[in-house]
Amino acid sequence: MQPFVLESPVLRLEVPGPADVEAIVDACQDPVLQRFTTVPTPYDRSDARFFLDRIVRHGWSTGREATWGLRGPGSSLLLGIVSVRLGTRDVGFWTVPAARGRGLMTEALRLVADWALGEGGVDQLHWEGYVGNDASAAVARKAGFRYAGVGPGMHPGRDGGRPLCWKARLRADDDRSPKAGWPDLGGGAVRECPPADDVDDSRPQTRGVPRSPEDS
Repeated sequence: MQPFVLESPVLRLEVPGPADVEAIVDACQDPVLQRFTTVPTPYDRSDARFFLDRIVRHGWSTGREATWGLRGPGSSLLLGIVSVRLGTRDVGFWTVPAARGRGLMTEALRLVADWALGEGGVDQLHWEGYVGNDASAAVARKAGFRYAGVGPGMHPGRDGGRPLCWKARLRADDDRSPKAGWPDLGGGAVRECPPADDVDDSRPQTRGVPRSPEDS
């Protein structure tokens, strides 16, 4: 699969590259990002290069995963990362601290979802985030994902265990308005649910790839 650009009047999504190494390293020093993702700690230039080569480039070349970097129109500054794994149909994203609170990741997730559920050929997308990652959950809710409850994460944490995660999904025929039924994202109320039958719960952890980072 050849990389391509997604864009709207406020955002441009394009493949991150070697020029973004320092920005990725800086972003991955953020304690909030480290808390809610499985990025290596400490995180250095070798991790960023691994991410760009083995995850971004390899994902596009094999058609397994499409990853974009967020940038403002006409800007080269990396503001975040968003990706979708087409086999497991799940999304992951993070935003640099300075760009949070501006709705950019919600816009990015909508662009990615529109492509994945259309030309990308998937019938639904999954999101999950550690219980307590209110900001990431708010992005998924605003993008139209429907809350599905709480269960073990699809992806192992740093300790190899399956962390307790909020889960949500977006189907191709869903409207994109925010849905009722989400937890109180200020209070952390949760509802237990069994794992969904159509969720692949066997994918191994991948070095350097945050799957449900924070974006306020």
